[in-house]
Amino acid sequence: MPEGDTVYRSARSLDDALHGATLTRCDIRVPAFATVDLTGQTVHEVISRGKHLVAHVGETSIHSHLKMEGTWHLYRHGTKWQRPAFQARIVLETADWVAVGFELGTLELFPTAEDEQHLGYLGPDLLGPNWDAAEAVRRLRAAGDSAAGDSTAGDSTAGDSAAGDSAAGDSAAGDSAAGDSAAEGSAAGDRPVAVALGDQRNLAGLGNVYVNELCFLRGLLPTRPIAEVTDVDGLVALAHRLITANRDRSERTTTGNLRRGARTFVYGRERQPCRRCGTSIRSGRLGRSELELRVTYWCPRCQT
Repeated sequence: MPEGDTVYRSARSLDDALHGATLTRCDIRVPAFATVDLTGQTVHEVISRGKHLVAHVGETSIHSHLKMEGTWHLYRHGTKWQRPAFQARIVLETADWVAVGFELGTLELFPTAEDEQHLGYLGPDLLGPNWDAAEAVRRLRAAGDSAAGDSTAGDSTAGDSAAGDSAAGDSAAGDSAAGDSAAEGSAAGDRPVAVALGDQRNLAGLGNVYVNELCFLRGLLPTRPIAEVTDVDGLVALAHRLITANRDRSERTTTGNLRRGARTFVYGRERQPCRRCGTSIRSGRLGRSELELRVTYWCPRCQT
C-alpha cells in the first residue's frame, strides 16, 4: 500500500498540471457517481492528507485512496495510456492534460464544505503544511490507554510470531512462546507501537515500510506497548524527518543508500542479516484485528 510520501508526490504532480485549469471532460466510472459531470468547473487544487488524495473542483471534492493497486497518471492528449482503459475509475481532462485514476481503492465525491466530516478523523499530516508534532505525540500517548483486544499477532513464516520476542527480557535471545505477547497485550490493553504508528487517526502518512523502519531505528520491538515507549517525542520527530527526506524521491530509502536491496534496515529482509549486528531478521504479522494484519519485521537483538 502506498505510503504518504507517494501520495504526496502524486498530489503535487496533479496539482502542477491541473491547478487553476477548467475541466473539459469529466468521466467518472464508479456507479455511485457515474452521473456526476464536473465539466466546466475549475480545479482549485489537488492536495494530499496523509495517504488520501483530494482534488477540489468547483465546490466539489474528489476524494481517492490508492489502497494496494491504485495510481494516478498524467498524459498529454493523444498519448497512449500505460494501463488498460477498463482499470480507469475516473478521467479528468483539461486543455493540456488528461488525468486518469486507475484501480483506486476509494473514489467518492462530496461537497468541499464537508471535507472535515469525511476526513477530520485523520491525525496530523506528516507532510501537511500544518503538521502538529505535539498533537501527534498526544494521540500516540492516548493510544496506550486504548481498550483491550485491539491487537493481534500472527505466526511468521519461520514459525515465530512478531510477539515472540517482546515478552523476553533478553533481546539477544528473544525467544518466548509464539503468541504470548498477543495475550499479554490484550490483558494490558496497550496497543503495540507498530499498530499505534500505523493508525492514521494518530498521525497520517505512515505505512508499513515506515512503521517497521521506525521501530528498528528507535530500537523498539513492533509489539512493544506504546505506553512503554518513553521517548514518544523522539519517535514522532524521527517519523517526520524520515518521510520528509523521502517526499521528493521516487525511490524510498531509510538507510541513506539508494542501491536496490540496500534501502531498508528490516522491511522485506526476513532471514537476512541485520545491517547492524548480523542477527537474522525475523517477521510476523501484527494489526488492530485479524482483518488488518500487516507483515512486521524486526531484529531480535537490536530491538527490545
